[in-house]
Amino acid sequence: MSPPNALDSARAFVVDDEEAVRESIALLLRSVGIASRCFADARTFMADYHPDDPGCLVLDVRMPRMSGLELQDELNRRGWTLPLIFITGHGDVSMAVEAMQAGAFDFLQKPFKDDDLIRRVQKALEHDRAQRQQRRGLTELQHRYDSLTPREREIAERLVAGESNKVVAIDLGLSERTIELHRAHVMEKMVARGLAQLVQMILQLRGSSRGDR
Repeated sequence: MSPPNALDSARAFVVDDEEAVRESIALLLRSVGIASRCFADARTFMADYHPDDPGCLVLDVRMPRMSGLELQDELNRRGWTLPLIFITGHGDVSMAVEAMQAGAFDFLQKPFKDDDLIRRVQKALEHDRAQRQQRRGLTELQHRYDSLTPREREIAERLVAGESNKVVAIDLGLSERTIELHRAHVMEKMVARGLAQLVQMILQLRGSSRGDR
């Protein structure tokens, strides 16, 4: 399992069946301080990789046993969101387009300039870091929401819908003072500075829930 500071241990995972290509890319990335791990084929990578490991994936489109596109399909099936940078030959542009449509982060056509690869890997690592931080934030937000009692959740949803304390109190058969106390507990548990921020939090959780479907 990845350590708590996994975001600081991001690396490029290089998958290519040609050893010379793997070593060349690893050496290039190392020259600018980017760590990497190399794999001779997609299946070996899949057996070794854990979705908590941050980084990006640099891989060839055409590989024996499992192609780059097949590896992408498998990652998508498992819900693993590692950014993919495909390396393609001259005749593989249509395959690269297919890969982009399936969610690839970028692709490079051979022969490519060293600076182009470095720049795209850096962008992919930044993208992965931002995505992981966002997911961590959503997880924390969900934990806060889960800590609310059923009554607090009901009141929170009504407040987000724009209902006043008085209206909520009448509908639930409670005193307005009781609603105010529940509201205060909701704000405290959600670490919300005000109603506007609470609305933003709830909408963020709803959006995340829809995206998981």
